[in-house]
Amino acid sequence: MSLPDPKFWSGKRVLLTGHTGFKGSWLTLWLHHLGATVAGLSLPPITDPSLFESARVAEVCCLSRMGDIRDRAATAAVIRDFRPEIVLHLAAQPLVRASYREPVETFATNIQGTIHVLDALRGLAEVQVAVMITTDKVYRNREWERPYREEDTLGGADPYSASKAACELVIDAYRDSFLRAQGVRLASARAGNVIGGGDWSEDRLIPDAVRAWQQGQVLEIRRPGAVRPWQHVLDPLAGYLLLAESLWHRKAAEEAYNFGPLQDDAASVRTVIEIARNGVGGAAVHYHEAVQGPHEAGLLLLESAKARSRLGYRSRWGLAEGVRRTLDWYQAQAVGDDARRLCEQDIREYTALP
Repeated sequence: MSLPDPKFWSGKRVLLTGHTGFKGSWLTLWLHHLGATVAGLSLPPITDPSLFESARVAEVCCLSRMGDIRDRAATAAVIRDFRPEIVLHLAAQPLVRASYREPVETFATNIQGTIHVLDALRGLAEVQVAVMITTDKVYRNREWERPYREEDTLGGADPYSASKAACELVIDAYRDSFLRAQGVRLASARAGNVIGGGDWSEDRLIPDAVRAWQQGQVLEIRRPGAVRPWQHVLDPLAGYLLLAESLWHRKAAEEAYNFGPLQDDAASVRTVIEIARNGVGGAAVHYHEAVQGPHEAGLLLLESAKARSRLGYRSRWGLAEGVRRTLDWYQAQAVGDDARRLCEQDIREYTALP
C-alpha cells in the first residue's frame, strides 16, 4: 500500500473543516506529523470528553476557528483569510439516528454547509485541491450482498444518508460549473463505520461498548446482525490524503472514491463486539433480537477497487487488529496515558508498517 508522502505535505497550507470531530482530530494530528500547516474550522466539540480537547489538537493548528459552516459569511472569511492550497471538508452532522431527531439541522449542515465551503473556493487563486468527505451511506441501499461501487445509484432512506447523497450532486455541480475551469481539482471520498481511540459519539458501537464496560454495565446491542465495512480510522484518512496528493499531481480523476476494507473484513455488529469483549475481562453484552428504533440499513458493503488500482490504497489494519488497537487506546487512556501520545504512537506504527 502507498502511504501519504511527508515530502509532499511538508509546508502545504491545508484547511480542514470539522477538525474538532473524531476523524478531524486524528487527521489534524496526522497532517501536523507530516509537516503541513493546518487551519481548522468547526463547531466546538459536541462530546464530553472529546479527542480534540484531550489530545490538545488546537495546539498543532496555526488557526483553529470555532464556527458554523451554515454561516456563509463566516465560512468564507476563514477560507479566504487562510488561503489554503488544499481543502479537506469533513464538517457534518454525522449520525444517522441524530438525523431522525434533527432532520432540518442535518440537511442544512450537510448540504448548505458543503455549498458554503465550495462557494468560498470560487476565485481563490491559491487553492489547488479539494477533497469532500461524504459517506459510504450515499448509496440507495437495497441490502445487496455485493459491495457498492462508485457508479451505483445514490439515495438515502434516512435524513443523514439522503443529505450526503445530495452533497455528491452539489460537488459535481460546483466542479462542472465553476471549479474545474478555475483549475481546482475536486473529488469526493466515501467511507464510514470507522473505529479508533477517542471517539465518544452517541450511538456508535465501540464508544457505547467502552462506556458500558468501563462503568461495569451490560452493553445493549439493538442490531447484532447488521453488517458494515468496519475499519480503523487511520485507513480512510490515509485514503483521503492519498487522493489529495494524486489530485495535486493530476494523476487521479476528479470523481468519487470509496475507501473501505477488503470484503472479508466486513462483519456483523455481533462479530465486532465478540472480538472486542475477548480483550476486556468480564464484559457483559445483551443482544436484542427485535429491531428497535428508526430504520437503519442491515447490510452495507463497499467496493474500493478503484482506490486500490488508482491510488495504491489498501486497508493496513484488518478488523481484529483495528479492534484490538482501539480497545488498547481506550484502556491506556483510562489509566492516565496521554491521548495525544496514544494517537501519535498509532500514527507512527501505522506508517512504519512494511
